[in-house]
Amino acid sequence: MTKLIIGCGYVGLPVAQKWLEQGHTVYALTRSEKRANEFKKLGLKPIEGDITQPESLKSLPSADTVLYAVGFDRSANQTRHDIYVTGLNHVLSEIKNRTRKIIYLSSTSVYGQTMGEWVDETSPCEPERENGKICLEAERLFEKQRLISKREGHYSASAVILRLAGIYGPGRLLARMEQIRAGEPLLGRPEAYLNLIHVTDIVNTILRCDADIPLESHYLVSDNYPMTRQEYYETLAQMIDAPLPQFAVKESDQPELKSMRNHSTERAAGLNKRCSNKRLREGLGIELVYPTIKEGLPDATQSLRDT
Repeated sequence: MTKLIIGCGYVGLPVAQKWLEQGHTVYALTRSEKRANEFKKLGLKPIEGDITQPESLKSLPSADTVLYAVGFDRSANQTRHDIYVTGLNHVLSEIKNRTRKIIYLSSTSVYGQTMGEWVDETSPCEPERENGKICLEAERLFEKQRLISKREGHYSASAVILRLAGIYGPGRLLARMEQIRAGEPLLGRPEAYLNLIHVTDIVNTILRCDADIPLESHYLVSDNYPMTRQEYYETLAQMIDAPLPQFAVKESDQPELKSMRNHSTERAAGLNKRCSNKRLREGLGIELVYPTIKEGLPDATQSLRDT
């Protein structure tokens, strides 16, 4: 069978490797000639193109499954809206009627809850932050494109949206690591909840969604145990033999931290929800390899602890 990956990065690449092991032909879109050569060496079939340039997408092949796993590249001089919404629209316009299944990776940032509420796939999505609003706009575009396709009488692919919690794993964990080791305060509320998922469990979820089984339209992909930021960073600090973390709740408490603000800091400082993965476990039948960070952090930090 033929697979196409749009966004063959931290999540997409291990999915590609699994598909290759299963004997599939795997195409991967990339903007980079260097990256294309790396894909070739791995056995992938690279296609050079840019989701923000629709004319460059004409060579995308028909595929049994399309995985859309595009992340935001801050070095690309493009806005989140350019990537998440405009780029998605270009890709769907090109391939939506030439595939049997589309798996779209979204984010739990579409939820705007701030009081520690539990959320699931039926919870209202009313994000207040820019990233969440753009992710929700992209989801609605994804759903609208499918409805238009059905109304026009075209073949309509089955489609599923996976709302991913904060991704961690080998080589990815490591936001704030040096800050913790240096004993510098972390910006954000220590009592706010974090929702996390190990990359291995994301890959397994994608592969499960690619099976010939009935699917719901949305799955919330998070581990079993939302925890506070304080508990998370204290666990991480103990694991890497660093001082227990200190928190600066407001920028005004630590003006020098302003330069450190980024998307992950804003999210951690503002949102506060607990994600239920009941549908993932009971409906989709996913048995998590890393059900909590107690199991997942040792894997994610192994290379650091070996040095």
